Amino acid sequence: MTTETRVDDTDESEASTLGKLLVDSASNDRDRAAAQALFEEETLLAHDGVRAALVVRQSGHMTARWEGLMGRLYTLGLDEPQRAFLGLVLSMVGIGSIPLSAVEELDEHRLVIMQRAIVRLAGNDRIATGTKI
Repeated sequence: MTTETRVDDTDESEASTLGKLLVDSASNDRDRAAAQALFEEETLLAHDGVRAALVVRQSGHMTARWEGLMGRLYTLGLDEPQRAFLGLVLSMVGIGSIPLSAVEELDEHRLVIMQRAIVRLAGNDRIATGTKI
């Protein structure tokens, strides 16, 4: 039997470390790509509500419970670009149904992160991202 403890007492300076822990604890490629995207984006993991909904300590390790985050997506007090990015991240792990047109809400920084995440999710390490189209 495993026990879960919600983690919501992480301050902003620890969000980067938390992001690395989530990437390292990912159980599959989808979870790893999603966790990497959140790690790179930085601000969402620094948000108390996101951490409380997403991060749990399970069997002594930090892990992401994506389902918990989806259930609170619209109650976290996020702005539209943050919600769009988070919705796209959740869609990478197969949760929710956000249209791809949500990328219209992303700023350049988040769009580049999402491009890399999609390439990572596809299992391709040869496609360069960030070049001008």
